[in-house]
Amino acid sequence: MNTRHLSLNLATAQRRPWLWAVWGALWGAVLSTLCWAPARWLAWGMAEASQGRVLLQSARGTVWQGSAQLSLSGGAGSRDLQTLPGRMAWTIGLGTHGLALSLHADCCMSAPLQWRVTAGMGQWGLHLDPHQSHWPARLLTGLGAPWNTLQVEGQMLLRTEGLHIQWAAGRLQWQGLLELTANDVASRLSTLRPMGSYQVKVTSPSGNTPTATPQVELSTFSGALRLSGQGQWLGDRLRFAGEASAAEGQEAALSNLLNIIGRRDGSRSLLSLG
Repeated sequence: MNTRHLSLNLATAQRRPWLWAVWGALWGAVLSTLCWAPARWLAWGMAEASQGRVLLQSARGTVWQGSAQLSLSGGAGSRDLQTLPGRMAWTIGLGTHGLALSLHADCCMSAPLQWRVTAGMGQWGLHLDPHQSHWPARLLTGLGAPWNTLQVEGQMLLRTEGLHIQWAAGRLQWQGLLELTANDVASRLSTLRPMGSYQVKVTSPSGNTPTATPQVELSTFSGALRLSGQGQWLGDRLRFAGEASAAEGQEAALSNLLNIIGRRDGSRSLLSLG
């Protein structure tokens, strides 16, 4: 009996190096696949997650370091597609507290957008470093209605400051500033070029204190088309109420646009979301 057990142990010991070699080869293949996963996998994931609205076309490189052409679409079956000039490059790596991501668009950024994603115990967060970039307003046309009707033109300035967004227990917590300024806006629905310059701000109502109901404010800097309104994010929904009107003497030039962007109430057009 002892001799039989000794023989079995020797046979097992002789096979074990082969088992370790097989396992090592399998793990090596898995790690190699993850490290060199092609960028088109990320493009596919982005298209699936956005339901075909955000597309990374002609993707090159890997999931971790690559580039592509960014396009916005109205989704499946949409004929509206707008592609950003040049390419957008990204890098993804492991940082001290989670994933560290860097994004740079040739056409629109003087410096990359740096952000970090953290996760743990039923919550995850998104942290953005202070950032500023310029984007063509016509890119919005790719999202379909109502942008494909408005055919907006102009330049948009995106700015963030101290932005930290966290989801925990199904609730949003917002801290910091997200600001979008649209300068010299024009539309095919009006002969006025430009119609004006506008700004949208999303902020914490109490400064740097995190909040579950970030405030949204729309204001007009200049121009014949006057836009204003306020709202707030409630979970994943935006509730917003505002109005649009024409400067004195410009009512006729803006009448068609006012009929489309909201519900007419005399000389005003009422804006409502949520």
